[in-house]
Amino acid sequence: MAVLNTVPDPEVPVISVVELGVVRDVDITPERVLVTMTPTYSGCPAMREMEADVKAVLLARGAPAVEVRTVLSPAWTTDWIGPEAREKLRRYGIAPPGKAESQGLVTLTRARSAVACPFCGSTDTVLQSEFGSTACKAIHQCRACGSPFDEFKPL
Repeated sequence: MAVLNTVPDPEVPVISVVELGVVRDVDITPERVLVTMTPTYSGCPAMREMEADVKAVLLARGAPAVEVRTVLSPAWTTDWIGPEAREKLRRYGIAPPGKAESQGLVTLTRARSAVACPFCGSTDTVLQSEFGSTACKAIHQCRACGSPFDEFKPL
């Protein structure tokens, strides 16, 4: 896990694939290293790049062979992102995700809760688009400081 903690998320390079929570397990035998990963969502375009980066770093560190296994259950949740990684996201200018809904269910409401600006902390923000540079992010605008910012959506 320490070696894999050096592999950055290709879309948000300030956190690692371990900090993102997609690396679920590592099994080491004399013949190979088996890494179990769960994508952030089933169509995540960065997953293949993450797998390639994981293989490359482990092979470079002397692993005789590397196998990456993808598991979809339990489904990944933003709750797997720890407090330190959430702070890294905030410092990078991405609003960290709030608490995910239990059992992966989404509560339907007329309006989303305000998201705090990662730059000034104000909650006087407005949702500009449900989808940002990736499907797992939304775009907001802070009315207090004027900064646009991404939000890592709670899943």
